[in-house]
Amino acid sequence: MTEILTPRLLLRRWQEDDLAALAEINADPEVMRGVGDGSVLDLDATAEEMERWEEEWDEEGFGVFAVELLGSGELAGCAGLSVPWYLPEVLPAVEVSWRLGRPYWGQGYASEAAHAALEFALEDRGLDRIVAIARADDQASANVMGKLGMEEDRVTAHPVHGHPLRVHAIDLTQYA
Repeated sequence: MTEILTPRLLLRRWQEDDLAALAEINADPEVMRGVGDGSVLDLDATAEEMERWEEEWDEEGFGVFAVELLGSGELAGCAGLSVPWYLPEVLPAVEVSWRLGRPYWGQGYASEAAHAALEFALEDRGLDRIVAIARADDQASANVMGKLGMEEDRVTAHPVHGHPLRVHAIDLTQYA
């Protein structure tokens, strides 16, 4: 079982009892405004999302982690790695991403979790380049990308939804 400990977080694989907490995060329009078309996800769609993430772990050897607070055991959200099939122009690529519930915003958890996932990608999984993709107006995500040492690679548009996206990237030499 793949787990990563940071000073305040445990990044781990998904468990059945994570579903309700993740569904609550995914039901928040403010959290979801930067994900896909910005729609919230219900319990069934959240279960499907968790299942896809677990399948990616099995197929790729990496995936999206559950992010748990060490002090309380609360599920704060998710962070990890995935193939960004929704944006073919960056393929082949692996994306680092994060999504936290609003009570966990502004405390450095997103940067901490994303840094752990990035380190896992480059050092443990031997990947040589990682991207991060966010809506062009998502300054909070841009701040996290900057803290990770990522540089803007391109500005493009979501191929289905049309909104502007910024793609940031970092390779192993920049990370080292």
